[in-house]
Amino acid sequence: MTDIDFYIEGIQQLPAIIERGDEAREKFAEIFMEFVQLQHLYESAIEVVRTYLNILDSEFNIKFQRNPIHNIESRLKSSDSIIEKLRRKNIPISPENARKNLLDIAGIRVTCYYISDIYVIAEMLSQRDDFTVIKQKDYIKSPKPSGYRSYHLIINVPVYLAAKKTFAPVEIQIRTIAMDFWASLEHQLKYKPSSAITPEISEELKQCAERISETDLQMQKIYMQINDLD
Repeated sequence: MTDIDFYIEGIQQLPAIIERGDEAREKFAEIFMEFVQLQHLYESAIEVVRTYLNILDSEFNIKFQRNPIHNIESRLKSSDSIIEKLRRKNIPISPENARKNLLDIAGIRVTCYYISDIYVIAEMLSQRDDFTVIKQKDYIKSPKPSGYRSYHLIINVPVYLAAKKTFAPVEIQIRTIAMDFWASLEHQLKYKPSSAITPEISEELKQCAERISETDLQMQKIYMQINDLD
């Protein structure tokens, strides 16, 4: 039995592990702490990005009397999800391999009011000198075939721990309220049986995304007209 198998069994059958004696308990505790420390690192990276986004939002409000950010949500993969994803990728399971091979352990979704706000936020995140952009994809200018629109960034974030500075990647999705509305409903529908999502329904969902995009552009235009921004 590998250490990681022992850890998984320990989560599922903790009383049995405890009964095996001090050596088994210590082994389980060691592996458990490695995953706790891994999640603490990524949770801290999320907090670094959230704090910076809140500062940007407040500064924007001071300068322009409005907030570009409607909402910020974050998520952190559980140990079980991390292990399952490493298995699917046929990568030896360990906290260190998770750090080296997975870029979506930590995630943040930023919902903005206008399309222009998305690009302002993305640019500020990209230009911060202690953030390093690992990947970026503009699904607004180039939507996915399904109609999905959003701006994606993966940035390496510095985390100052007690003993040292280290880095952790954070996946950031930036979209408007309208884009988020469509993506949330489309995500729910994906949990229906695959046979229920016919090509006709997929086409209807894509058309909905296009109409929502048109509304986004119209709202942006109205905002610019009201504020004399050409």
